Amino acid sequence: RLVASGGGLMRAGDSLRLSCEASGRTIEGFVMGWFRQFPGQEREFVAAIDAWSGGRTAYGDSVKGRFSISRDNVKNTIYLQMNNLKSEDTAEYSCAANRGLGDWTLGRLSDFDSFGQGTPVTVYS
Repeated sequence: RLVASGGGLMRAGDSLRLSCEASGRTIEGFVMGWFRQFPGQEREFVAAIDAWSGGRTAYGDSVKGRFSISRDNVKNTIYLQMNNLKSEDTAEYSCAANRGLGDWTLGRLSDFDSFGQGTPVTVYS
């Protein structure tokens, strides 16, 4: 089970860090990703991180240079550091595990599953 936390009401330009903790499973050895969902729309890829050391990452175009993904395998948790927030970042954020198919750096929704409980982020100007 994956549970995201840390969301909230933020002002444009603020920073926020989200956490996603796994319980009942390990994240070690799995590529992990963050996705976000706008009302009435399909989930959008935000970021992903490689399966072990976290030395390789990938980001959606809209968050490159502002967001950073990291992982702590000991704590069984991944993080999303969000800087310079914008109103268009308002969404529900959730994490998922890559299924081990295809090129995970492309962030294809179909390559990820086990989506957990999300956390809402609202950014106002």
